[in-house]
Amino acid sequence: MKKTVFCLTWAIIMAVGLSINSFAQESGSGEPDPEEMAEKQTDKLAKLLKLEDWQIFYVDSTLRHDYTAMYGEMKVYQMQRTTNSDIYISIQDKYMEKIDNKFKEVFNEEQWGKYLKNGAAKQQRDRQKRKEKAAKAAARILGDK
Repeated sequence: MKKTVFCLTWAIIMAVGLSINSFAQESGSGEPDPEEMAEKQTDKLAKLLKLEDWQIFYVDSTLRHDYTAMYGEMKVYQMQRTTNSDIYISIQDKYMEKIDNKFKEVFNEEQWGKYLKNGAAKQQRDRQKRKEKAAKAAARILGDK
């Protein structure tokens, strides 16, 4: 159980770049609240990228929807007591890819560049490496049969 909670926590930290401990202390529940995390991330991006009101609305809607869906999917595995961290990471990667694709549509070129420079580019590279590694592993497994 502790390993599952650790894996879930690690995936969430990677997703938003914020400390889980601060959310747990503020909410008092021990589990991060996707709505609260979306709000904080939206505020951070609004200030960093100088977003217009319509962009703030779109970013907030995207984050609230995708964070909630991501938590819901992870919760299913957590309730099944899944301890394979790769599953949680793949779920997180799937939703972060969706979020990045939506942001690319909303941000102008300058905002997108700044977003990438502030950590998103590294996260995208890391996701791509994990994707390639998983594809190689799957090819090896299928090749062995």
